[in-house]
Formats: sequence, structure tokens, C-alpha cells
Amino acid sequence: MSAILETLALILLLGFFGGQLARRLGAPALIGMILVGIVLGPAALNLLQTDVLTAAPTFRTVAVMVILMKAGLGLDRQKLAQQGTVALRLGVLPALCEMVVVAGVAMRLLGFDLRQGLLLGAIVAPESPAVIVPGMLRLKSLGWGVDKGISDAILSGSAISDVVILLLFSLLMGSEHEGGFLGALPPALGVSVQALLEIGGGLIVGYGLAWALVFLLVKQNWSQNRVQTTLVAAAVALGAVGLADRLPLFSGYLAVMSAGFFLIEMDAPLARQLRGGFDVLWQVAEIFLFVLLGASVQLGVLQSSLGVGLVILAVGTLIGRGIGWYLSTLGSHWTLSERLFLLPGNSAKATVQAAIGALPLSAGVAGGETMLAIAVLSILITAPLGAWAIPTFAPKLLQKGEVDATKVLLQPRVVLLAPVDVSSVTPYVLQKTAELARRADAEVIVLHVQDVPDPKAVATLQAQVKQYLADIRYRFIVTAGPIPQAILDTATLYNVTEIILGKHGQGGLKRVLMGSVCQSILETSTRPVLIVEEPRS
Repeated sequence: MSAILETLALILLLGFFGGQLARRLGAPALIGMILVGIVLGPAALNLLQTDVLTAAPTFRTVAVMVILMKAGLGLDRQKLAQQGTVALRLGVLPALCEMVVVAGVAMRLLGFDLRQGLLLGAIVAPESPAVIVPGMLRLKSLGWGVDKGISDAILSGSAISDVVILLLFSLLMGSEHEGGFLGALPPALGVSVQALLEIGGGLIVGYGLAWALVFLLVKQNWSQNRVQTTLVAAAVALGAVGLADRLPLFSGYLAVMSAGFFLIEMDAPLARQLRGGFDVLWQVAEIFLFVLLGASVQLGVLQSSLGVGLVILAVGTLIGRGIGWYLSTLGSHWTLSERLFLLPGNSAKATVQAAIGALPLSAGVAGGETMLAIAVLSILITAPLGAWAIPTFAPKLLQKGEVDATKVLLQPRVVLLAPVDVSSVTPYVLQKTAELARRADAEVIVLHVQDVPDPKAVATLQAQVKQYLADIRYRFIVTAGPIPQAILDTATLYNVTEIILGKHGQGGLKRVLMGSVCQSILETSTRPVLIVEEPRS
């Protein structure tokens, strides 16, 4: 047991820092996590316990569930309706075209048979929620392409395509049921009926999951905070995925994604709460997903497959996916530049490849080690390119529109400005500032303005600030000049979110002067101002 705990600690700590190091170098965090997995795995130091490596498929399932729920919670029905069939076509045609083209190239270059080629195509073709979902949600929060719902079409299309390709992959791996009315049908017709059954069932189950979550968490009020709400939703989603494995009458992954979509329509506040909760879950899930993927890599096979893998990826993306993009946007109101954005915005691969890339090898499929190597290669190449290209090309190819804050999770950096002096109102200002900072996880700028240097006053204020803001990230600043102008200048310099001012409760000249400062700030500040008044004795 202790060895397993040590392995989990290694994965979490080194995976986190490896990801942060990659991010600081300008690459996606998942690249650093995969490299950490390669170093820790059997190909290098072999520090990971076999039991943990055996449980990798379970970790992958959890990670895919989390990212698909995030995708569903980020969709906008109104924008999707504006697209007509574009989102649906984006969910089917690009990935299917790439899958077929990759299969053909693999049969030609690697000597694969049809089943092996289609398996490799199903591994390579899906888009990566790990790159696309955060990227598209970020574009939505900034307004790029929101008027035409470009991000929503890509989000929904990538989620649908992942579900469709995962379904085809499972059928190719031999998971379809034998016997019954499906077994009596011709193979092609049986696959088609099974696909329609799982897609339709997934939508129905997703609606039921959303209704159950609203009933339990909102109407019956079983949860008291975001953590409990997220845990219940995650448990319900995982249960659906597990049930789909044993009862393949619906797609568990589609059920999870559609549940997030239906939650937005049924109860927007609950959906907004879950967006933040699943963001936190993903930060943990992605570490296990990509570190364990790296641990599965065989370096020798990866090296020998490099050349042919690059050819397969290039042909699959530029020809297969290019044809799919053209057919998907045919007859739409997208401009040429918006269609071109699909290349950087809809090509990244990571999550699904990490989830299924090793399954053929584990199942003993011939060529499985080559499939895993090309899956890892697709991640190492397309994930960093996609993470860089999405924010780089969006301003060049998309138009900027107005953001609907009710349908986008905005997490701005919150900075509070608290001007203080040595008067009796300062403790009340600091107390209120600390309360607001804890609620919003905010930073605090404490400002003291003085015309004549007064070390004793500064020391007194620093002691008070340390007392009231002990558990809050803050900065204490001393400056000179007219008080109102110094406050406004500091607010602008640090781009503060809100100004918290103190107003004395006693009468006399002191109250008049402090009142004049408050009045001046209220009249000239473009930022929200909160007045804290000293209680009257």
C-alpha cells in the first residue's frame, strides 16, 4: 500500500511541476506531463508500481468524463441553433474523413490490414478536449467568434466527433454484442443500428442525468457548497459511463456531455457552479491521464515510427480532415478566414489518444505498439501547435463580438485597493477588505498616502495589516501626493477591481475631510467603490 501511495505522490507532484515547467517554456502543460511519465515509466527509471499502471484505463476514463462534462457545460444552444447543421457536420465529417485517409495510408506504408488501419485511424482522428475545450472557452470569454458561434460549433463538433469515433473504435475492438437482433443483421447495418442506438440513448440518458442533478441539488437542496455539488455530479457522470460499459445501449461519454448541455437549459446557476468545480477536477485528472500515457510509451518503437508517423499525421490532417472541414462548412455563412481557423482551432490531439492509444496493445492487437507510438507522436506534435495556434490565429481570422457572461465562465484576477490611515476607521476597512478577499480569493493592495514621512505611522499600519490580512496575499504601499489622485493612480496602475474606502463616524473637521475624499473618489472613479463607515459610538 505504501508503495502505491508513493507512486501516486510521484505522479501528482512531478506531473504538476513538469507541466508547469513546460508551460513556462511556452508549451502546453500536458507535454511536460507526458515527458515525466516517460522518465518515471518502464522505458526509463521504472519507478511506477505495476498496480498503478494496471489501473491506468480507469484514470483515463475519469479524465475523459471530466473534460466532456466541461465541454457540455460550455455549449450555447442559441449559438448552435444559428449554425444549422454545421456543428453536426463538424462532429462527423472531419474525423471520419481523417480516419478513412489514415487507414488507407497505414495500410500502404505499414502493411496493416483494414481493421488495423481503421483502428489507427480511430485513434488518430479525434480532436483533443484537453486543448480545444479550454482554448474555445477562452476565446468565448474574450469574444472572438461569438457572434457566429464559431467556438460553440467547434466545441460541440469536437465532442460529438469524439463520441462517434470512440463508438467506432469500441466496435472495431470487438465490443459489440453478439446474438439478439443486432447479431442477425448484416455487419454494416448492425454497426449503423448500434451507433444510432448509442447516440440516441446517450442523449436520453444525458437528459435524465441533468434532470436528476437539478432535482437533487437544487429542488431538494442536498448539497451545501460547490465542492459537494461537483462531487455528486461527477459521481453520477462516472456511474453513467460505467453502466454504459456493461449495458451498451447508450454512449456513456455522450450522456455526460449532453448532461452538461441540458443543465445549462434547466438551471443556469447550477451549471455555472459546476463549471468551476469541474475545472478543479480537471487539474488533477489531466496529470494522471498524461503521466500514465507517457509511462506506456516504448521509446524504441516511437523512434522507429517517427518518419511514417509524421507522414500519416500530415496526410490525415491536411487531406482527410481538410475534406471534412470543406464539406462541414459548405453552404454556411462562415467567411473564408473563419473556415481557415478550423486548421489551428480543430486539429489538436491529446485526450482521446491518451485514453485509447494503448488499448490495442493491451488487447494483443498486432501492430498495437506502433499504434501507441503514433498516438503519442500525434500528441507531442499537434497539442503544442494547437495550444499555440488557437490564441495566435483567432484575432487574425475571427471577428470579435459581445460576450454573454451568463454562458461563459469568467475568472478574472480580483484585486482590491484599501486606502488606509492611522485613524480609528482603518481596522473596519481592513476587516471588510479581508472578508471580500476571502470570498473572491483576491489580492489586496493596501495604500497609505502621506505628505511628510512618518515611520511610526507606517509601522503601526503594517502591524494592523499583518493582523487582519494574515491569510491573504497583499502588498503594502506608501506614497505621497493629494489623497484622491494617489488613490486613483494606484487603482489604475494595479488594475484593481474595487476600492474600499473608510469614512469616519464622528463629527468635526476630520469627518469633513474624510468625507471630501470619499466624495471625490465616488465622483471620479471608473471602478466600483465601497464605503466602510465607522460605527457610531
